[in-house]
Amino acid sequence: MMAASKPVEPHSGSGFPRWQLALLVGTPIVLGVGAVYLWKRNKTKNTPGKSNGERTTPEGSATPVQGQEVARCEQEDMSPLDRAQGAKNKGNKYFKAGKYEQAIQCYTEAIGLCPRENQTDLSTFYQNRAAAYEQQMKWTEVVQDCTQAVVINPRYIKALFRRAKALERLDNKKECLEDVTAVCILEAFQNQQSMLLADKVLKLLGKEKAKDQYKNRDPLMPSPQFIKSYFSSFTDDIISQPLQKGEKKDEDKDNEGEAAEVTESSGYLKAKQYMEEENYDKIISECTKEVESGGRYTAEALLLRATFYLLIGNTTGAQPDLNRVINMEDANVKLRANALIKRGSMYMQQQQPMMSTQDFNMAAEIDTRNADVYHHRGQLKILLDQVEEAVGDFDECILLRPDSALAQAQKCFALYRQAYTGNSQSQVQTAMDGFEDVIRRFPKCAEGYALYAQALTDQQQFGKADQMYNKCIDLEPDNATTYVHKGLLQLQWKQDLDLGLDLISKAIEIDNKCDFAYETMGTIEVQRGNLEKAIDMFNKAINLAKSEMEMAHLYSLCDAAYAQTEVARKYGLKPPTL
Repeated sequence: MMAASKPVEPHSGSGFPRWQLALLVGTPIVLGVGAVYLWKRNKTKNTPGKSNGERTTPEGSATPVQGQEVARCEQEDMSPLDRAQGAKNKGNKYFKAGKYEQAIQCYTEAIGLCPRENQTDLSTFYQNRAAAYEQQMKWTEVVQDCTQAVVINPRYIKALFRRAKALERLDNKKECLEDVTAVCILEAFQNQQSMLLADKVLKLLGKEKAKDQYKNRDPLMPSPQFIKSYFSSFTDDIISQPLQKGEKKDEDKDNEGEAAEVTESSGYLKAKQYMEEENYDKIISECTKEVESGGRYTAEALLLRATFYLLIGNTTGAQPDLNRVINMEDANVKLRANALIKRGSMYMQQQQPMMSTQDFNMAAEIDTRNADVYHHRGQLKILLDQVEEAVGDFDECILLRPDSALAQAQKCFALYRQAYTGNSQSQVQTAMDGFEDVIRRFPKCAEGYALYAQALTDQQQFGKADQMYNKCIDLEPDNATTYVHKGLLQLQWKQDLDLGLDLISKAIEIDNKCDFAYETMGTIEVQRGNLEKAIDMFNKAINLAKSEMEMAHLYSLCDAAYAQTEVARKYGLKPPTL
């Protein structure tokens, strides 16, 4: 989304995280793996004092058994089940009074008295004793009793959820996830408490796996389409400009002496030549030669090397190079500003928004008329939900570069999101009119059509959104992400699964390194109940992840799909499918 990862990712820049875009398929049916995240789209929160779906009291307290005090002779005439119910009721009173040890003794008595054929009652007694152990924070005992309850009654929601919470406390995330996934499916994804726990555990698992895996991954160069798109998001960037005449090998320049010699030996200029040839794999090594030789283009080589380190996801290599350029007070101010934009974007990827903001502000201070600073800071502000400030930055960018179609389109989109989330229909219409103006004035700007298509999809103007995506494809036939979003649109608009999958397959054909296509395909396969294929797609996306944060998110999706396969196997449960 920011410069460290993508130029702007306009096709997934609707204000939703990418996993949410993958879920916007316009169907009331539960959306498979993503369903454990759906609570995020419902912004309602539990009000203090209102029920949140979590039971804190034991079960069966209203069971009508004999009077408050039952004579011993009467007890002898009672059936074993009635005596067990009486012990349970007594335990419930102790529980409500906060006397958990006595409650446990009563529930233990109830378990001992209950005939084995009364399975439902027996599972309730185990579950009640687990509730008392939970109050004492005896998590192992909670797990043991809930397990007994679930063995007797495999679809016992309260026991499964209580066990999931205890397993989380015991740091057994994998089994916790399986239990809470079963609960989510049994509850048809209607209980916010279970979905919050699922989301929390998935994120923790994802972060743990990504932390190890991302460090040890083989660096992977993105596709040429992605790299060109990345560099196109900068207009004041010296290193992304084509070689100047004076930099190229030119026999007419021999009389200038040193210029021809520098051209021959400069690693940086060779790297620039490789850029033009799209021979990207050789750029880092050529820049390293320039840096190690202390050549005249050292600052440029450091920045270009850092940029390609970012593109292959090596932030450890990128940061020292960016730091050096930023601290070179005698370097071209545009180089230093560009380094600050990229470091600021990297910090945002690492979820350090304060440091990111500092870098963007410093870039604006040292190069006040650099349109890129305001353009990329505007994107940062959108990510931070500071829409008014984002609009101000886009305005500044437009002032400096009136021909910046991308900034105009992004400003419209920021205004649209603000109006849409604020439920202001008149402002929504103003923003939509703004999009019409942008595509009229800049008919060659694919991003304008893409962002307008996102807004039209929100407004359920599907036919027109489809036309906008077609315009994008006409202008940029090799942009795989457009095909993914056009595919998602077919699902939402026509519920045409085959056409949607065909378009996403086309995206992969165009760019087999399009992680968003694999991720979306995986999500759809979950919805179809093809969990093994979904896991395969998520794993392909994981191998292409451009940041640790992105990899963590993809692992979460993969783990959620895997948990569903385990739940299906254990309990014969499957979520609704398309």
